Amino acid sequence: MIIDTNVNGPFLMARAVVPHMLKQRWGRIVNISMNHETMRRAGFSPYGPSKAALESETIIWAQDLAGTAITVNSLLPGGATDTGMVPEIIAGNDRRGLLDPQIMVPPLLWLVSEAAGQVTGARFVAKLWDSSLPPEEAAEKTRTIAGWTVPAP
Repeated sequence: MIIDTNVNGPFLMARAVVPHMLKQRWGRIVNISMNHETMRRAGFSPYGPSKAALESETIIWAQDLAGTAITVNSLLPGGATDTGMVPEIIAGNDRRGLLDPQIMVPPLLWLVSEAAGQVTGARFVAKLWDSSLPPEEAAEKTRTIAGWTVPAP
């Protein structure tokens, strides 16, 4: 079920909507990702690997759609969010350390807007978004490349 939700679902959705986006010569795909550390965390299988696969889909689709005015990016909260998915054994009774899911809204609205231009293949960390800055500056502050960096040999 987790693989269907986090890997197959986004793939099938993209496959369904991209032809329409190509026809209208504009579109936005925003995949919801997570911290790289959580992708590798013990006990987080298959959730962690499913998000790693989604991150890979983000990179590949951004390359496949380059030059089409369709952008593909990932957005992650930047920590555990208070969505009910964090087990009580981890969060305990004190859920104050969890992020409010609403932190995703400002960067998401920017990513799906025309103001985001042709930014594609990027990863945005919502908890770093500074709403006191102009959106373009806030986006730059939260932006990294999607996927993983490969250490130099």
